[in-house]
Amino acid sequence: MNTQTPRLAASSYSNTAPLIWSFLYGSNHGKVELILDNAPSRSAELLEQGRVDAALVPVITSQVIDDIRVVPDVCVGARKRVRSVCLVTKGGDLTDVRSVALDVSSRTSVVLTKIIFREFLGFEPEWRDANPDIDTMLAGSDAALLIGDPALAVAERGTRNPNLAVPGAIATGFLNPKSHISGLKSYDLAELWNKYTGLGLVFAMWMTRKDRIDIDFAAAAAEGLDHLEQIAANYAGELTLSKEELKEYLTVNISYSMDESMDAGMRLYFELAEKLGLIDEYVPLKFV
Repeated sequence: MNTQTPRLAASSYSNTAPLIWSFLYGSNHGKVELILDNAPSRSAELLEQGRVDAALVPVITSQVIDDIRVVPDVCVGARKRVRSVCLVTKGGDLTDVRSVALDVSSRTSVVLTKIIFREFLGFEPEWRDANPDIDTMLAGSDAALLIGDPALAVAERGTRNPNLAVPGAIATGFLNPKSHISGLKSYDLAELWNKYTGLGLVFAMWMTRKDRIDIDFAAAAAEGLDHLEQIAANYAGELTLSKEELKEYLTVNISYSMDESMDAGMRLYFELAEKLGLIDEYVPLKFV
């Protein structure tokens, strides 16, 4: 590893774009080596293996990797509705689900899904790891967990239906140009979490295994948020969403700094994960 140039890892989802824009195009361009991957879980692997100095990783990473330190305040979170973390069924309610295909790209959302079923719905379906392909996932399971841009594409199709059994579901008949599945329901996991707890939630944060790291991640995030027009225009073509829809998602739904509700939600999330045996022990966060 080049000790002179810090190595960072992050996912290439649209919701991480404001946090990495400075490193790709702004004032931090050329000051770091940035490794991008579609899967947040891959960034966590690189951090655990010591192949990067810091990574934007699922918050559950703080509980499963030794000697981890968290960059304070900067995050990818949601106060109520996230739009890009969802459970999709073939039209049924979550109470009827007996098997769930879990997106292997995720870590935090996999634990969140299990908390929702075990703690809030009161039962546990069969879990099946899967790549994030909605047709394949639902061919063999009653529901599918999707995160990031694939989930956002699902959530943006259809009209919100207030009469569904679980508030926050969206009825949709279109997922992607190659999908042949219709009549689906998409449940926003942040909305479900907020329904049962009244709190927000943090999905990802910058983390390192070093005692310190000389990068101002908060300033980098601020610079990225100042360029939302460019970011939205760039991703709009890729996601078949309008620039205005993407700007709304990145400003209204995604929160890049933590408030009291999100902080409390994250701590409760860890406490429930420990209670339900999804982590060995809740370890309070250590910050750089």
